[in-house]
Amino acid sequence: MKAFASDNYSGVHPEIMDALNHANTGHTGSYGADEITARTIKKFKALFGDEVEVFFVYNGTGANVLGLTAATQSYNAIICSELAHINVDESTAPEKFSGCKLIGIPTTNGKIYADQVENRIQRLGDQHHPQAKVISISQSTEYSTVYTAEEVKALSAVAKKYNMYLHMDGARISNAAVSLGQDFKTFTKDAGVDVLSFGGTKNGMMFGEAVVFFSTELSKQFAYIRKQGMQLHSKMRFISAQFEALLSNDLWKRNATHANQMAKRLEQALREVPQIKITQVVDGNGVFTIIPKEITEALQQEFYFYVWNDRTYECRLMCSFDTTEKEVDEFAEKAKALCSAL
Repeated sequence: MKAFASDNYSGVHPEIMDALNHANTGHTGSYGADEITARTIKKFKALFGDEVEVFFVYNGTGANVLGLTAATQSYNAIICSELAHINVDESTAPEKFSGCKLIGIPTTNGKIYADQVENRIQRLGDQHHPQAKVISISQSTEYSTVYTAEEVKALSAVAKKYNMYLHMDGARISNAAVSLGQDFKTFTKDAGVDVLSFGGTKNGMMFGEAVVFFSTELSKQFAYIRKQGMQLHSKMRFISAQFEALLSNDLWKRNATHANQMAKRLEQALREVPQIKITQVVDGNGVFTIIPKEITEALQQEFYFYVWNDRTYECRLMCSFDTTEKEVDEFAEKAKALCSAL
């Protein structure tokens, strides 16, 4: 089976597997008290500045939920897209651990905008109403679209106006950086983001994400929050080693560039099939398309992919660092052949 269902379906990049094997020698300090973790934190600081604080966790849900928990009290509200991963695909973990109410904003392209957010900030100081404290955005979005640095700055300005924080779910941040042609710092720290979930799993790692605090006031108690949230890895060097490899020799960029290129190749091929409609701009490594229902099951017998919206039959096709041109071309050819028989 050829997988377009998720970049989580992919394996581990060989350079990262090598890094894991190199880390798997001898004994060293646990819970981050090791040389690999120290070196990797220096790599993050080289990207974002010496004043940032970096914490490694197991997974994206842990990174998002605990980062948000550090920025909120249980009487607060978190404003996000109604399609946000924290709102749709993290079960009730954000509500359970933060205690906060999630306020979802309708979106047609995965992004939310400053004026929409400001309209949802209501009744501040009213004890009967949840107090908005965080704006959370995904970069790339769940529709594989990408916020510009200017759009992030506009959201940050709203956050600052109302004494709020800006959180970024960067599960696919490398794909966004490649799409924008910018370094990470330009559309995160420099654009006013306060806390970032920096993803690795969807870009060639086996497991592990990083929580990066640009507002170091928020990071002061995070070591305790991470432990309480069951995200403190005892053999942390095995997360750190993966990030060290990912951030070395532009591996993050090579992986994300390839995934994005495969998505563009797939988009271009599918646009040649009249019965198939591309529904979103392809900024990152995902293609969203409405495929005729009559051929979807036949396609899924050979290719993994998800029907994203059961009502419209919009489908999500994700590309990964190891997606091949052959797989892309075979999918497009199969879809074209099936459509021609309708």
